[in-house]
Amino acid sequence: MSRFFIVLGIIYLIGAFYGFQAFRTLVRNPYLQIAYALAFVAVLVNVYLQFNHFDRSQGMSHAMGISVGLFLAFMTLGFFSGIFMLIEDLGRLFGWLFGKIFQSGAVASNTFPSRRKFISRIALGVAAVPFLSLLYGMYKGKYDYQVLKYTLEFDDLPDAFDGYRITQISDIHSGSFDNKKKIEYAVDLINKQASDVLLFTGDLVNNVATEMHPWKETFSRLHATDGVFSVLGNHDYGDYAEWPSEEAKKENLDELKKIQKDMGFDLLLNESRYLEKDGQRIALIGVENWGEGGFKKAGDLEKAIKNIKPEDFKILMSHDPSHWQYQVLEHPYHYHLTLSGHTHGMQFGVEIPGVIKWSPVKYRYKYWAGVYEKMGQFINVNRGLGFIGYPGRVGIWPEITVIELKKKIKPVV
Repeated sequence: MSRFFIVLGIIYLIGAFYGFQAFRTLVRNPYLQIAYALAFVAVLVNVYLQFNHFDRSQGMSHAMGISVGLFLAFMTLGFFSGIFMLIEDLGRLFGWLFGKIFQSGAVASNTFPSRRKFISRIALGVAAVPFLSLLYGMYKGKYDYQVLKYTLEFDDLPDAFDGYRITQISDIHSGSFDNKKKIEYAVDLINKQASDVLLFTGDLVNNVATEMHPWKETFSRLHATDGVFSVLGNHDYGDYAEWPSEEAKKENLDELKKIQKDMGFDLLLNESRYLEKDGQRIALIGVENWGEGGFKKAGDLEKAIKNIKPEDFKILMSHDPSHWQYQVLEHPYHYHLTLSGHTHGMQFGVEIPGVIKWSPVKYRYKYWAGVYEKMGQFINVNRGLGFIGYPGRVGIWPEITVIELKKKIKPVV
Protein backbone atom coordinates (compact mmCIF):
# COMPACT_ATOMS: atom_id res chain seq x y z
CA MET A 1 0.00 0.00 0.00
CA SER A 2 2.83 2.42 0.89
CA ARG A 3 4.50 2.01 -2.53
CA PHE A 4 1.18 2.55 -4.29
CA PHE A 5 0.47 5.61 -2.15
CA ILE A 6 3.92 7.07 -2.91
CA VAL A 7 3.39 6.73 -6.66
CA LEU A 8 -0.10 8.20 -6.43
CA GLY A 9 1.18 10.99 -4.17
CA ILE A 10 3.90 11.94 -6.67
CA ILE A 11 1.35 12.10 -9.49
CA TYR A 12 -0.93 14.18 -7.27
CA LEU A 13 1.86 16.65 -6.40
CA ILE A 14 3.02 17.02 -10.01
CA GLY A 15 -0.53 17.83 -11.09
CA ALA A 16 -0.99 20.19 -8.14
CA PHE A 17 2.26 22.03 -8.96
CA TYR A 18 1.39 22.64 -12.60
CA GLY A 19 -2.21 23.43 -11.77
CA PHE A 20 -0.98 26.01 -9.25
CA GLN A 21 0.75 27.86 -12.09
CA ALA A 22 -2.64 28.51 -13.68
CA PHE A 23 -4.16 29.69 -10.41
CA ARG A 24 -1.17 31.95 -9.64
CA THR A 25 -1.32 33.50 -13.11
CA LEU A 26 -4.94 34.54 -12.64
CA VAL A 27 -5.04 35.23 -8.89
CA ARG A 28 -2.35 37.61 -7.73
CA ASN A 29 -3.40 37.78 -4.07
CA PRO A 30 -0.65 35.93 -2.12
CA TYR A 31 -3.00 34.86 0.66
CA LEU A 32 -5.36 33.18 -1.79
CA GLN A 33 -2.39 31.51 -3.46
CA ILE A 34 -1.23 30.15 -0.10
CA ALA A 35 -4.76 28.97 0.74
CA TYR A 36 -5.00 27.18 -2.62
CA ALA A 37 -1.69 25.39 -2.09
CA LEU A 38 -2.50 24.50 1.52
CA ALA A 39 -5.83 22.97 0.47
CA PHE A 40 -3.99 20.53 -1.81
CA VAL A 41 -1.46 19.70 0.91
CA ALA A 42 -4.19 19.23 3.55
CA VAL A 43 -6.13 16.82 1.33
CA LEU A 44 -2.99 14.77 0.67
CA VAL A 45 -1.99 14.65 4.34
CA ASN A 46 -5.53 13.72 5.37
CA VAL A 47 -5.81 10.77 2.99
CA TYR A 48 -2.33 9.59 4.06
CA LEU A 49 -3.33 9.66 7.74
CA GLN A 50 -6.56 7.82 7.01
CA PHE A 51 -4.74 5.02 5.22
CA ASN A 52 -1.97 4.98 7.82
CA HIS A 53 -4.55 4.30 10.56
CA PHE A 54 -6.65 1.99 8.41
CA ASP A 55 -8.20 -0.83 10.46
CA ARG A 56 -8.71 -3.72 8.05
CA SER A 57 -10.78 -5.54 10.64
CA GLN A 58 -13.47 -2.89 10.20
CA GLY A 59 -12.93 -2.01 6.56
CA MET A 60 -13.31 1.44 5.01
CA SER A 61 -14.77 4.01 7.41
CA HIS A 62 -16.98 6.95 6.49
CA ALA A 63 -14.11 9.35 7.24
CA MET A 64 -11.84 7.42 4.90
CA GLY A 65 -14.46 7.51 2.18
CA ILE A 66 -14.69 11.31 2.43
CA SER A 67 -10.90 11.63 2.36
CA VAL A 68 -10.71 9.42 -0.74
CA GLY A 69 -13.43 11.48 -2.44
CA LEU A 70 -11.67 14.77 -1.73
CA PHE A 71 -8.36 13.30 -2.85
CA LEU A 72 -9.86 12.25 -6.19
CA ALA A 73 -11.54 15.64 -6.65
CA PHE A 74 -8.36 17.64 -5.97
CA MET A 75 -6.24 15.23 -7.98
CA THR A 76 -8.58 15.76 -10.92
CA LEU A 77 -8.42 19.54 -10.47
CA GLY A 78 -4.64 19.48 -10.44
CA PHE A 79 -4.32 17.06 -13.35
CA PHE A 80 -6.73 18.76 -15.76
CA SER A 81 -5.46 22.26 -15.05
CA GLY A 82 -1.83 21.13 -14.91
CA ILE A 83 -1.88 19.34 -18.25
CA PHE A 84 -2.72 22.60 -20.04
CA MET A 85 0.10 24.44 -18.30
CA LEU A 86 2.56 21.64 -19.01
CA ILE A 87 1.67 21.68 -22.71
CA GLU A 88 1.98 25.46 -22.74
CA ASP A 89 5.44 25.28 -21.12
CA LEU A 90 6.56 22.64 -23.59
CA GLY A 91 5.28 24.80 -26.44
CA ARG A 92 7.31 27.76 -25.22
CA LEU A 93 10.39 25.56 -24.82
CA PHE A 94 10.15 24.24 -28.37
CA GLY A 95 9.51 27.77 -29.63
CA TRP A 96 12.61 29.01 -27.85
CA LEU A 97 14.72 26.16 -29.28
CA PHE A 98 13.34 26.80 -32.76
CA GLY A 99 14.31 30.47 -32.45
CA LYS A 100 17.79 29.58 -31.27
CA ILE A 101 18.41 27.18 -34.13
CA PHE A 102 16.75 28.87 -37.08
CA GLN A 103 16.68 32.56 -36.11
CA SER A 104 20.11 32.98 -34.53
CA GLY A 105 18.71 33.78 -31.12
CA ALA A 106 15.41 33.73 -29.31
CA VAL A 107 12.91 36.37 -30.26
CA ALA A 108 11.20 37.98 -27.33
CA SER A 109 7.45 37.77 -27.42
CA ASN A 110 5.24 40.47 -26.02
CA THR A 111 2.29 38.12 -26.26
CA PHE A 112 3.52 35.68 -23.58
CA PRO A 113 1.75 37.20 -20.52
CA SER A 114 -1.59 37.51 -22.29
CA ARG A 115 -1.28 34.02 -23.80
CA ARG A 116 -0.39 32.65 -20.36
CA LYS A 117 -3.54 34.16 -18.89
CA PHE A 118 -5.65 32.82 -21.73
CA ILE A 119 -4.29 29.29 -21.26
CA SER A 120 -4.75 29.56 -17.49
CA ARG A 121 -8.41 30.51 -17.89
CA ILE A 122 -8.99 27.53 -20.17
CA ALA A 123 -7.09 25.21 -17.81
CA LEU A 124 -9.04 26.15 -14.70
CA GLY A 125 -12.32 26.31 -16.60
CA VAL A 126 -11.90 22.80 -17.95
CA ALA A 127 -10.62 21.44 -14.62
CA ALA A 128 -13.53 22.95 -12.71
CA VAL A 129 -16.05 20.71 -14.51
CA PRO A 130 -14.83 17.30 -13.20
CA PHE A 131 -13.80 18.86 -9.87
CA LEU A 132 -17.24 20.28 -9.15
CA SER A 133 -18.89 17.15 -10.56
CA LEU A 134 -17.01 14.95 -8.09
CA LEU A 135 -17.95 17.25 -5.20
CA TYR A 136 -21.59 17.24 -6.36
CA GLY A 137 -21.49 13.45 -6.60
CA MET A 138 -20.38 13.28 -2.97
CA TYR A 139 -22.98 15.75 -1.77
CA LYS A 140 -26.07 14.79 -3.75
CA GLY A 141 -25.38 12.40 -6.63
CA LYS A 142 -24.97 9.33 -4.40
CA TYR A 143 -28.61 9.62 -3.33
CA ASP A 144 -30.10 10.64 -6.68
CA TYR A 145 -32.13 7.43 -7.08
CA GLN A 146 -33.36 6.51 -10.55
CA VAL A 147 -36.16 4.04 -11.31
CA LEU A 148 -35.37 2.33 -14.61
CA LYS A 149 -38.17 0.31 -16.23
CA TYR A 150 -37.84 -2.39 -18.87
CA THR A 151 -40.32 -4.68 -20.63
CA LEU A 152 -38.89 -8.01 -21.81
CA GLU A 153 -40.78 -10.42 -24.07
CA PHE A 154 -40.45 -14.20 -24.11
CA ASP A 155 -42.03 -16.85 -26.33
CA ASP A 156 -42.27 -19.44 -23.56
CA LEU A 157 -43.32 -17.31 -20.61
CA PRO A 158 -46.17 -19.07 -18.78
CA ASP A 159 -49.44 -17.25 -19.48
CA ALA A 160 -50.11 -16.62 -15.80
CA PHE A 161 -46.91 -14.54 -15.59
CA ASP A 162 -47.74 -12.24 -18.49
CA GLY A 163 -47.28 -8.77 -16.95
CA TYR A 164 -45.37 -10.10 -13.93
CA ARG A 165 -43.25 -7.33 -12.38
CA ILE A 166 -39.83 -7.74 -10.81
CA THR A 167 -38.03 -5.06 -8.80
CA GLN A 168 -34.29 -5.57 -8.61
CA ILE A 169 -31.88 -3.77 -6.29
CA SER A 170 -28.21 -4.50 -5.83
CA ASP A 171 -25.03 -3.41 -4.03
CA ILE A 172 -26.49 -1.73 -0.97
CA HIS A 173 -23.06 -1.34 0.72
CA SER A 174 -24.64 -0.23 3.98
CA GLY A 175 -21.29 0.62 5.58
CA SER A 176 -21.04 3.68 3.32
CA PHE A 177 -24.41 5.22 4.19
CA ASP A 178 -24.51 8.50 6.14
CA ASN A 179 -28.04 9.85 5.69
CA LYS A 180 -30.95 7.97 7.26
CA LYS A 181 -33.66 10.07 5.62
CA LYS A 182 -32.27 9.41 2.15
CA ILE A 183 -32.13 5.66 2.79
CA GLU A 184 -35.69 5.65 4.12
CA TYR A 185 -36.73 7.50 0.96
CA ALA A 186 -35.02 4.81 -1.16
CA VAL A 187 -36.84 2.02 0.68
CA ASP A 188 -40.17 3.80 0.23
CA LEU A 189 -39.41 4.31 -3.46
CA ILE A 190 -38.66 0.59 -3.87
CA ASN A 191 -41.91 -0.39 -2.17
CA LYS A 192 -43.80 2.17 -4.25
CA GLN A 193 -43.07 0.12 -7.38
CA ALA A 194 -45.55 -2.48 -6.04
CA SER A 195 -43.88 -5.33 -7.93
CA ASP A 196 -44.80 -8.99 -7.60
CA VAL A 197 -41.35 -9.95 -6.33
CA LEU A 198 -38.28 -8.10 -5.02
CA LEU A 199 -34.81 -9.46 -5.81
CA PHE A 200 -31.56 -8.26 -4.21
CA THR A 201 -28.40 -9.31 -6.04
CA GLY A 202 -25.69 -9.03 -3.41
CA ASP A 203 -23.21 -6.83 -1.49
CA LEU A 204 -25.29 -5.93 1.53
CA VAL A 205 -22.18 -4.58 3.32
CA ASN A 206 -18.69 -3.35 2.50
CA ASN A 207 -16.82 -5.71 4.81
CA VAL A 208 -18.48 -6.72 8.09
CA ALA A 209 -22.00 -7.68 9.15
CA THR A 210 -22.18 -5.02 11.88
CA GLU A 211 -22.38 -2.34 9.17
CA MET A 212 -25.98 -3.41 8.64
CA HIS A 213 -27.06 -2.97 12.28
CA PRO A 214 -28.13 0.72 11.96
CA TRP A 215 -30.08 -0.05 8.78
CA LYS A 216 -31.64 -3.39 9.61
CA GLU A 217 -34.99 -1.98 10.72
CA THR A 218 -35.22 0.30 7.67
CA PHE A 219 -34.60 -2.46 5.12
CA SER A 220 -36.94 -4.79 6.99
CA ARG A 221 -39.74 -2.67 5.57
CA LEU A 222 -39.04 -3.91 2.04
CA HIS A 223 -41.84 -6.12 0.79
CA ALA A 224 -43.40 -7.65 -2.32
CA THR A 225 -46.39 -9.91 -2.95
CA ASP A 226 -44.34 -13.04 -3.65
CA GLY A 227 -41.52 -12.19 -1.26
CA VAL A 228 -38.01 -10.75 -1.10
CA PHE A 229 -35.13 -12.94 -2.29
CA SER A 230 -31.38 -12.35 -2.18
CA VAL A 231 -27.93 -13.71 -2.99
CA LEU A 232 -24.45 -12.92 -1.70
CA GLY A 233 -21.96 -10.60 -3.40
CA ASN A 234 -18.17 -10.63 -3.16
CA HIS A 235 -18.11 -8.07 -0.32
CA ASP A 236 -20.48 -10.09 1.86
CA TYR A 237 -17.93 -12.81 2.64
CA GLY A 238 -15.61 -10.54 4.65
CA ASP A 239 -12.68 -11.19 2.33
CA TYR A 240 -11.58 -7.54 2.38
CA ALA A 241 -11.20 -7.32 6.17
CA GLU A 242 -8.67 -8.89 8.52
CA TRP A 243 -9.88 -11.51 10.99
CA PRO A 244 -8.18 -12.97 14.07
CA SER A 245 -9.20 -16.44 12.92
CA GLU A 246 -11.15 -18.29 10.26
CA GLU A 247 -13.78 -18.97 12.89
CA ALA A 248 -14.30 -15.23 13.43
CA LYS A 249 -14.69 -14.74 9.68
CA LYS A 250 -17.23 -17.57 9.52
CA GLU A 251 -19.18 -16.09 12.44
CA ASN A 252 -19.35 -12.78 10.57
CA LEU A 253 -20.82 -14.48 7.50
CA ASP A 254 -23.27 -16.42 9.66
CA GLU A 255 -24.40 -13.15 11.26
CA LEU A 256 -24.87 -11.58 7.83
CA LYS A 257 -27.05 -14.51 6.78
CA LYS A 258 -29.08 -14.18 9.98
CA ILE A 259 -29.56 -10.45 9.41
CA GLN A 260 -31.01 -11.15 5.98
CA LYS A 261 -33.35 -13.76 7.43
CA ASP A 262 -34.43 -11.37 10.19
CA MET A 263 -35.19 -8.71 7.57
CA GLY A 264 -37.43 -11.13 5.70
CA PHE A 265 -34.99 -11.87 2.87
CA ASP A 266 -34.99 -15.43 1.53
CA LEU A 267 -31.25 -15.88 0.91
CA LEU A 268 -30.51 -18.34 -1.89
CA LEU A 269 -27.17 -20.09 -1.40
CA ASN A 270 -26.79 -22.08 -4.60
CA GLU A 271 -30.49 -22.88 -4.30
CA SER A 272 -33.74 -22.48 -6.19
CA ARG A 273 -37.37 -21.67 -5.53
CA TYR A 274 -40.52 -21.81 -7.61
CA LEU A 275 -42.78 -18.78 -7.93
CA GLU A 276 -46.34 -19.97 -8.51
CA LYS A 277 -49.36 -18.21 -9.96
CA ASP A 278 -52.69 -19.62 -11.15
CA GLY A 279 -51.32 -23.15 -11.23
CA GLN A 280 -48.26 -22.22 -13.27
CA ARG A 281 -44.74 -21.51 -12.10
CA ILE A 282 -41.35 -20.07 -12.99
CA ALA A 283 -38.01 -21.00 -11.46
CA LEU A 284 -35.98 -18.55 -9.38
CA ILE A 285 -32.34 -19.59 -9.02
CA GLY A 286 -29.76 -17.96 -6.77
CA VAL A 287 -26.03 -18.66 -6.82
CA GLU A 288 -23.32 -17.48 -4.48
CA ASN A 289 -20.71 -15.11 -5.87
CA TRP A 290 -18.81 -16.20 -8.95
CA GLY A 291 -16.49 -13.65 -10.51
CA GLU A 292 -13.98 -13.90 -13.33
CA GLY A 293 -10.36 -13.24 -12.40
CA GLY A 294 -9.42 -12.97 -8.74
CA PHE A 295 -12.96 -12.67 -7.38
CA LYS A 296 -14.52 -15.31 -5.17
CA LYS A 297 -15.92 -18.34 -6.96
CA ALA A 298 -18.36 -19.84 -4.47
CA GLY A 299 -21.16 -20.00 -7.02
CA ASP A 300 -22.22 -23.52 -7.96
CA LEU A 301 -24.76 -23.41 -10.77
CA GLU A 302 -25.10 -27.19 -10.98
CA LYS A 303 -25.99 -27.39 -7.30
CA ALA A 304 -28.42 -24.49 -7.62
CA ILE A 305 -30.43 -26.14 -10.41
CA LYS A 306 -30.58 -29.68 -9.06
CA ASN A 307 -34.37 -29.36 -8.52
CA ILE A 308 -35.01 -27.41 -11.73
CA LYS A 309 -36.30 -28.89 -14.97
CA PRO A 310 -34.72 -27.96 -18.33
CA GLU A 311 -38.03 -26.72 -19.72
CA ASP A 312 -38.74 -24.37 -16.77
CA PHE A 313 -38.79 -20.63 -17.35
CA LYS A 314 -35.72 -19.51 -15.38
CA ILE A 315 -34.66 -16.33 -13.62
CA LEU A 316 -31.09 -16.45 -12.30
CA MET A 317 -29.69 -14.19 -9.60
CA SER A 318 -25.90 -13.94 -9.84
CA HIS A 319 -24.01 -10.98 -8.40
CA ASP A 320 -21.16 -10.70 -10.92
CA PRO A 321 -22.11 -10.32 -14.63
CA SER A 322 -18.91 -12.11 -15.68
CA HIS A 323 -20.60 -15.30 -14.45
CA TRP A 324 -23.24 -14.86 -17.18
CA GLN A 325 -20.53 -14.24 -19.76
CA TYR A 326 -18.28 -17.18 -18.89
CA GLN A 327 -20.57 -19.89 -17.48
CA VAL A 328 -24.27 -19.16 -17.92
CA LEU A 329 -24.52 -18.38 -21.63
CA GLU A 330 -22.94 -21.68 -22.73
CA HIS A 331 -24.70 -23.78 -20.10
CA PRO A 332 -26.91 -26.62 -21.44
CA TYR A 333 -29.92 -25.02 -19.72
CA HIS A 334 -31.51 -21.87 -21.13
CA TYR A 335 -31.57 -19.04 -18.57
CA HIS A 336 -34.19 -16.59 -19.76
CA LEU A 337 -33.21 -13.72 -17.48
CA THR A 338 -30.14 -13.19 -15.31
CA LEU A 339 -29.97 -10.38 -12.76
CA SER A 340 -26.57 -9.04 -11.67
CA GLY A 341 -24.90 -6.00 -10.16
CA HIS A 342 -21.31 -5.65 -8.92
CA THR A 343 -19.91 -3.09 -11.39
CA HIS A 344 -21.70 0.02 -9.99
CA GLY A 345 -21.05 1.46 -13.46
CA MET A 346 -17.88 2.52 -11.61
CA GLN A 347 -20.10 5.27 -10.08
CA PHE A 348 -18.76 7.55 -12.78
CA GLY A 349 -19.59 8.02 -16.44
CA VAL A 350 -21.82 9.66 -19.01
CA GLU A 351 -25.29 8.38 -19.90
CA ILE A 352 -27.72 10.03 -22.30
CA PRO A 353 -30.42 7.51 -23.29
CA GLY A 354 -30.24 6.70 -26.96
CA VAL A 355 -27.10 8.80 -27.42
CA ILE A 356 -24.22 7.61 -25.24
CA LYS A 357 -23.52 5.19 -22.41
CA TRP A 358 -19.91 5.27 -21.27
CA SER A 359 -17.90 4.56 -18.15
CA PRO A 360 -14.27 3.49 -17.66
CA VAL A 361 -15.61 0.23 -16.21
CA LYS A 362 -16.58 -0.89 -19.73
CA TYR A 363 -12.91 -1.69 -20.34
CA ARG A 364 -13.05 -4.21 -17.48
CA TYR A 365 -16.57 -5.63 -17.90
CA LYS A 366 -18.19 -6.32 -21.26
CA TYR A 367 -21.64 -6.23 -19.63
CA TRP A 368 -21.57 -3.41 -17.10
CA ALA A 369 -24.92 -1.56 -16.92
CA GLY A 370 -28.44 -2.10 -18.21
CA VAL A 371 -30.06 -4.86 -20.27
CA TYR A 372 -28.15 -7.02 -22.74
CA GLU A 373 -29.36 -9.91 -24.91
CA LYS A 374 -27.34 -12.75 -26.36
CA MET A 375 -28.32 -16.19 -27.66
CA GLY A 376 -31.93 -15.46 -26.71
CA GLN A 377 -30.96 -14.86 -23.08
CA PHE A 378 -31.19 -11.55 -21.22
CA ILE A 379 -29.13 -10.04 -18.43
CA ASN A 380 -29.75 -6.86 -16.48
CA VAL A 381 -26.72 -5.37 -14.74
CA ASN A 382 -28.02 -3.09 -12.00
CA ARG A 383 -25.88 -0.01 -11.29
CA GLY A 384 -26.29 -0.46 -7.55
CA LEU A 385 -28.19 1.31 -4.81
CA GLY A 386 -25.18 2.28 -2.68
CA PHE A 387 -21.56 3.24 -3.18
CA ILE A 388 -18.07 2.29 -2.01
CA GLY A 389 -14.58 3.74 -2.37
CA TYR A 390 -15.43 7.11 -3.89
CA PRO A 391 -18.37 8.23 -1.69
CA GLY A 392 -20.49 9.54 -4.50
CA ARG A 393 -21.79 9.12 -8.04
CA VAL A 394 -21.30 11.20 -11.16
CA GLY A 395 -23.39 10.43 -14.24
CA ILE A 396 -24.07 6.85 -13.13
CA TRP A 397 -26.84 7.24 -10.60
CA PRO A 398 -28.10 4.76 -7.96
CA GLU A 399 -30.64 2.45 -9.51
CA ILE A 400 -33.90 0.68 -8.79
CA THR A 401 -34.81 -1.60 -11.69
CA VAL A 402 -38.36 -2.65 -12.55
CA ILE A 403 -38.68 -5.40 -15.17
CA GLU A 404 -42.04 -6.45 -16.59
CA LEU A 405 -42.23 -9.90 -18.15
CA LYS A 406 -44.45 -10.16 -21.21
CA LYS A 407 -45.62 -13.05 -23.34
CA LYS A 408 -44.47 -12.47 -26.89
CA ILE A 409 -47.40 -12.39 -29.27
CA LYS A 410 -46.81 -14.61 -32.25
CA PRO A 411 -47.60 -12.94 -35.58
CA VAL A 412 -50.61 -14.25 -37.43
CA VAL A 413 -49.55 -15.91 -40.68
